[in-house]
Amino acid sequence: MNAITAVPDQAAPIAQRLPGDRDVWIFICAELLMFGAFFIAYIVNRASELAVFNDSQRTLDRTCGVINTLILISSSWAVVQALAAARSRRPQLISTYLGVAIALGVAFMLVKVFEYTAKFEAGLSMLTNTFYMFYFCLTMIHLMHVVAGTVILTVMWNKARAGGYDSGPLQGLETGASYWHMVDLLWIFLFALLYLLR
Repeated sequence: MNAITAVPDQAAPIAQRLPGDRDVWIFICAELLMFGAFFIAYIVNRASELAVFNDSQRTLDRTCGVINTLILISSSWAVVQALAAARSRRPQLISTYLGVAIALGVAFMLVKVFEYTAKFEAGLSMLTNTFYMFYFCLTMIHLMHVVAGTVILTVMWNKARAGGYDSGPLQGLETGASYWHMVDLLWIFLFALLYLLR
C-alpha cells in the first residue's frame, strides 16, 4: 500500500498593519515633514554661512549631545521591552520598563536645561547668529515633543499599573510607543546636524 504524503497548505499571508492608531501615524508623518523642511532650511543656511556655523558648533557641548542621544536610544529600548512584555502577557514588567523610559525622558530634559543654562550664562541666545537661531528653535521644539512624550508614557505607566494592558488590545500602548520612537529618531537627526556636521 502506497503511503500518501500530505502536502502542507501554503501558509496564509500575515496581514501587515501599522502599530497603534492610524491618526497618530498621520500626525507623525506631518511632524517628520515639518522637521524635514527645517533640516533643509538649516543645510541651505549653513552652506551660505559656513564659517559662522562651524565656529558656533564648536561652542556646543558635544558630551551633552552624546549623553542625550544615549538616553533617548535607551528609552526607546525600554519602550520596546514594555511592548514586548505586554504582548507576551507579562504585566509586571510593562510598568517597570515604562518607568525606566519615563526616568530617561526626565533625564534628557535635565541635561537639556543644563545645556541651555550654560549657553545663556555665556551670553548666547537665539539672537546671537543664524546657527543659534536654528539651534534653539529646533532643540526647543524637540524638547516640547519630549515633554509631551513623557506625559504620554506616564499615562501609559499609570494604566499598566492598574492592569490596563493585562489582556485585550494594545493599540494605546503601540500608539504611545510609536510617538516616542519618532521623538528618538528626530533627536538622532538633530544631533548629527547640530553637533557633528562639519
